[in-house]
Amino acid sequence: MSYRIQSTPRKDGFRMPGEFEPHAGTWMLWPERPDNWRNGAKPAQKAFVAVATAISQFEAVTMGVSQSQFNNARQMLPGEVRVVEIANNDSWMRDCGPTFVVNGTSARVVDWDFNAWGGLLGGLYFPWDLDDVVARKVAEVERVDSYKAPLVLEGGSIHVDGEGTLMTTRECLLNENRNPDKNQKEIEDLLADYLNIKKFIWLNHGVYNDETNGHVDNICCFIRPGVVALTWTDDKSDPQYEISQENYEILQSITDARGRKLEIHKIHQPNPVLITEEESRGVDAVDGTLPREAGDRMAASYINFYLCNGGAIVPTFDDEHDKPALQALQALLPERKVVGVPAREILLGGGNIHCITQQQPKP
Repeated sequence: MSYRIQSTPRKDGFRMPGEFEPHAGTWMLWPERPDNWRNGAKPAQKAFVAVATAISQFEAVTMGVSQSQFNNARQMLPGEVRVVEIANNDSWMRDCGPTFVVNGTSARVVDWDFNAWGGLLGGLYFPWDLDDVVARKVAEVERVDSYKAPLVLEGGSIHVDGEGTLMTTRECLLNENRNPDKNQKEIEDLLADYLNIKKFIWLNHGVYNDETNGHVDNICCFIRPGVVALTWTDDKSDPQYEISQENYEILQSITDARGRKLEIHKIHQPNPVLITEEESRGVDAVDGTLPREAGDRMAASYINFYLCNGGAIVPTFDDEHDKPALQALQALLPERKVVGVPAREILLGGGNIHCITQQQPKP
């Protein structure tokens, strides 16, 4: 049974754990939109299979799939990946899926409002009604109770340390296309209630040209409590330089919920990744969705990795910075095996490995 609870997680003693804490498993959604994924999503599906296969070395993976793609996904995915039918508008489980909260003995789901990264003010597709029900369906499949939070929020717009600290960006959470009726204090109060947060770290901007309005999971993340990794470039002519520099200064100037100064590690970004003519031509042109134009710069970042039990699944781009990034992350995560997965096809859809995964923590 799965019940809607008329309370808040904080009131009931639940909190959102850090991604680095133990998982019961990982949730993903299968890509198929031809107006977002090139060549009928076939290259993207192969990339999603690679990510799911990599994660399944470490923990259980469940793939939500539409009715029409069920047989195809079941055939392409390894047997250890569970495939369940979940209707969806697109495959960004991090953003439309649930946020799990725990209390030490059980888990529950926080179900946010989802409006496809901006609704009618710059949102990336319409409609998004199927995506908005994904979190509820996951709660039903897992037989866990859920809270309905009165806030438009995507999972990629927040990172937590599990000890009361939340990191986000003003560019996203204070954007007029998310919650125009709420100010920063009102948003903080809701996040405090629904995730059990005591301290907020507000970065100003996310990665340059990020179509999610600057999701924090592409620019900065918690490696463990008190330790963060930040996307970086040494090229002062790159628009990313000033963004990362400003965020570095903010991170240096604050403390977390436990009063610690943060240990900050810079991870150099790949060289600018541009959409090719062939890649652009492979995407169906449809009114109301974002065009994929040749020459457009994509928001490539190594920070968009996913932590799972004993592993870290990191995007690679066939770039000279791949190896140093993997080595730097392996040094920061000695307790985990760092696995690089080629992720250009995921990036072409507008996000990366962290954006297509959602952790289900152990209770």
